[in-house]
Parts: sequence; C-alpha cells; structure tokens
Amino acid sequence: MANAASGMAVNDECKLKFMELKAKRNHRFIVFKIEEKQQQVMVEKIGNPDETYEDFANALPANECRYAVYDYDFTTKDNCQKSKIFFFAWSPDASRVRSKMLYASSKDRFKRELDGIQVELQATDPSEMSFDIVKGRVY
Repeated sequence: MANAASGMAVNDECKLKFMELKAKRNHRFIVFKIEEKQQQVMVEKIGNPDETYEDFANALPANECRYAVYDYDFTTKDNCQKSKIFFFAWSPDASRVRSKMLYASSKDRFKRELDGIQVELQATDPSEMSFDIVKGRVY
C-alpha cells in the first residue's frame, strides 16, 4: 500500500529479508533503495552474516540516499551475548535534494514496516555513523 505523503510502496521482499535478519540471523545487513520509477522501496544489497561493519558502511553509496538495517552483535558488561538492529537513514550531503526529500518523507512509514528496529541513526556523512557511534548507542 502506498504512503499518501510520498506515494512509496514497500516491496514485500523488504519485509521478508528483514524478518530473516531478525528471526534467523542469516543476514548481517540490508541496504534498501527507493526505485523512483516504480514508486517503491526495494532491497538493493544483502550482507552475509560474516561481513563486517566496514563492509556495511562501504555498501552505502557516497552520493545517493539509502535506508539500511544492520544487526550489531555485542557483549554486555555482564558478559552476555546480545544484538541490536540499527536502522540507518543515509542521506549524504552530495545527494540530490529531490532524493533527500523523498527519503525523508518516506522514512517513518518504511520504518513501521520493519517491526523490530531498536536504534535509529541518521547520517549525512560517514563520520556520523562510525562504528564508535554505533557501539555507543547499544547501552
């Protein structure tokens, strides 16, 4: 179903792959792209469970907006293994204004389709989504 504000539909594969990441943990990250001609959000890239945060960061284009989710594994102070699912709204300064507006207006609805996101980060520059920032947001 399309969002009245932006007209963006969410491809079923987006929800399916997100559920696999959340429940089966068989993906490390997913990068989503808005296909303007088709008026929908699509899966662009899926990271294998053994890929690193650096692999994830490199999967985001330097001059185009994207949505992404990343499954971050960590160990608590009490030595418990945990994970948190991060949602990224990637909107680099170099991207087109129209693209930034489209991603901004579609973000909340798209995020609601992905049930289980625990932390949201918005970034316009790689430094705003450094691994240290991600680690700092888990507690």
